[in-house]
Order: sequence, then C-alpha cells, then structure tokens
Amino acid sequence: MTGWQIALVGIAAFCAGAMNSVAGGGTFFSFPALLAVGVPPVAANASNSVALWPASLSGAWAYRKELSRYKRYLIPMGIVSFIGGIGGGLLLLATQDATFSKLIPWLLLFATILFAFSGKISSWLRGPESGKPGNSPTSLAGQAVVSVYGGFFGAGMGILMLASLAMAGHDDVHEINAIKNLLSAIIYSVTVLTFVAAGAVNWPYTLIMLATATLGGYWGATIARRIPALWLRRFIITVGMLLTLFYFYKTL
Repeated sequence: MTGWQIALVGIAAFCAGAMNSVAGGGTFFSFPALLAVGVPPVAANASNSVALWPASLSGAWAYRKELSRYKRYLIPMGIVSFIGGIGGGLLLLATQDATFSKLIPWLLLFATILFAFSGKISSWLRGPESGKPGNSPTSLAGQAVVSVYGGFFGAGMGILMLASLAMAGHDDVHEINAIKNLLSAIIYSVTVLTFVAAGAVNWPYTLIMLATATLGGYWGATIARRIPALWLRRFIITVGMLLTLFYFYKTL
C-alpha cells in the first residue's frame, strides 16, 4: 500500500461512516475508493461491509436515548434484519451481481421518491385515527426486503430503510434515523460474519477503514442530532438523488 492509497481509503471511510449515520449512502464514498486502489469488486463489497460495521454501531450508540423508547418495537424488527442480512450475504457469495447491479439505480430512485412523499402516503394508508407505528406485517416485510438488499450490496440501504420506516408511520426524521442506525448495525453484523467466514475480505485496507469509519460514524450521528428535521429530510432526498444519478451513470 502506498501513502496515497492509505489516505484515500481512510478519508473515504470516514466520510462513509459519517454519511451512513446521517442519511445513508456512505458506500458511495468507500466502495469506489476500494475499487480505485485495485481491490476486486466482490472483495471490495465484502471489505466495505466489514469496514463500516463499527461505524454503524457507533452511530446507533449516539442515538441510544431515542432508541430507549422503542425496545418492544425493535426486537421483531431486529430479528427480521438479522435473518435478512444473512440471506443477502449468502446471496452475494453465491451469485454474480452484474445483473442485480442494473437494478440498483431504479431501487434508489424508487426509495428516494417514497421517502420524499412518505408523509402524505403514510397518512393516506394509515388514516386519521391511526396511532403510533407498530410491527405490522407490512413494516416487517419492508424491513425484510431492505435487509436482504443490504446484506447483498449495501449501497443505498440507508435510503431504502429510511423510506421503509417512514412508510411504516414514523414521522420524526431523527427518530427514523435512530432506528435506521440500529437496524443497519444488525445487518452489518451478520454480513460481517458471513464475509469473514468465507474469506472474502481484504484485511490490510479493511483495518484502516475500520478505524476511520468508526470515528466518522459517531461524529456524523452527533452532528445529525443538531440539524433541523426539515434540513435533514432535504439532505436525505438530495443524497438519494445523487446516488441514483451515479448508479444510472455506472450502468451506461
């Protein structure tokens, strides 16, 4: 590893950790950085998931006060995330992702549009007499889909999960972000075990990214709590559109 390669993956991982704790989309920084220094695509994808795992944990820890109100709600969602993450990780190791990669920009576009209009759609679906969001079959199914996607590729998982949670009835963007960080941490945890057991990780770069991504994750979560909800929502939508455009470009 040369100095510029170490600097590139380290800075990219810090930005990725911060982005994931704020709105998702951190893979937009870290995955291309691994490709740029010569790591093969599948190994880069696996290494990226391992590197961002502690960052997801630190981001969830920063939101521990918000999460303490949803213990009963989070247990079923966590179980679904655990199972879906395993399924997605095994799917990546067993299949070629060339065909699936063509679907990524469409998934991101769909998720971003859903999140942008989630308030109106959620109110229409739940009706005026609905209470707090709960573990409905729809919300669990949505989380299962997001978990499989996150275990398989991960890019845009945060945006998809934000949209899914908003559609499930969560209307506080900071609350959504807190739950997203915890469930993302669970998905990353199980995919890490899967990729490490399969020997698919490039450890020299991964160890560098582990340290800087963790710092970025905690810093990003701390900053996100100080951002007005409207600004954060607009930022999330902007990130989703940028990711969509980037992956549409990649498929050309």
